[in-house]
Amino acid sequence: VPRELKEAMNKYSAVINWSEEIRSFIVKRITELRREETLNRLNSIIEKLPESPPGSVTSLVREDRDSH
Repeated sequence: VPRELKEAMNKYSAVINWSEEIRSFIVKRITELRREETLNRLNSIIEKLPESPPGSVTSLVREDRDSH
């Protein structure tokens, strides 16, 4: 840790629990990275799915709507 940063941290150490701040940051960052990985895996799966034929969604919606 650079000297100037360490001095600034010492100045505010009575107000800020630095180890808890750093721990909290790390937990949040890991959570973000895990979410990104999950989204990337999902996108990869979605890209491999076959495309629906044109008009299929419309016909499914109509079929469902008309069945009630």
